[in-house]
Amino acid sequence: MVSRMKGIVTKAYGGFYYVSGEGGTIQCTLRGVFKHRKVDVRVGDGVAVKRSAGGAVVEEGFPRKNALVRPPVANVDRVVMVFDVKDRDTSLMLLDRFLIQSAHEEVIPLICFNKTDLLPDSATGFIAVYVNAGYAVLRTSAHRGLGVGELRDLLQEGITVFAGPSGVGKSSLLNAVQPGLSLKTGEIGQKIKRGKHTTRHVELIPLPSGGLVADTPGFSSIFLPEIKKEELCYYYPEMERFITGCRFTGCLHRVEPDCAVRKAVEAGKIDPGRYQRYLEILNELMERERG
Repeated sequence: MVSRMKGIVTKAYGGFYYVSGEGGTIQCTLRGVFKHRKVDVRVGDGVAVKRSAGGAVVEEGFPRKNALVRPPVANVDRVVMVFDVKDRDTSLMLLDRFLIQSAHEEVIPLICFNKTDLLPDSATGFIAVYVNAGYAVLRTSAHRGLGVGELRDLLQEGITVFAGPSGVGKSSLLNAVQPGLSLKTGEIGQKIKRGKHTTRHVELIPLPSGGLVADTPGFSSIFLPEIKKEELCYYYPEMERFITGCRFTGCLHRVEPDCAVRKAVEAGKIDPGRYQRYLEILNELMERERG
């Protein structure tokens, strides 16, 4: 007997796709035409599945509203960017790049500075930089339960991706949000300063509230989306309100005279650290355009 169902891909692993729908979760393979046309099917995709005595096959994929490149998840409603405050010198560049990617894909970002209980208040000024820029920021500690209730409330609907470098506490936070998940956790290696890759593949996990969350593998770099160098400043909310004050249209806010953005940096209205990282990313885009 042949039957059909619609559902969401909740896991892709070992050549199989696990689709959750009205009939529960079933293991599927891809119809050959997907491979022939090199069509990408990823976690979060809405699909149509045909079930028969021979097994279940993904026959059709539905249009996406967005798709993150890394982590590879589709139809994302929000991304929780988890970063360890103890490793902020490395993490802030990754965070800025991730914020650019999320804006490019029109995904709502929530910055989660984890393990904030380990820093004195006098050392958390960098957090205010992102709050003042207009981002939603949450301070958390899985160990102490700080911010866990607030985070839980934000996950009640849609698909949420937890992302960040390895060892920053993504799995620990999810375990705190939903006791019983028992996700594997790992600490930062003291010798090489890297987290253990405790999550090996992307998987959507259903929460009792109705939302779906993805605990993703850690990363140490983020590829920039295909944007022009003149567009980069529009991915920085704190710069956007000054751009019209620049003398030149298409100002890169780098060396141009009468640049309102650079004046704002000098006046302390834009964080110098964020601006310096902007320049580094701008140089990367310029190198990419040169080929």
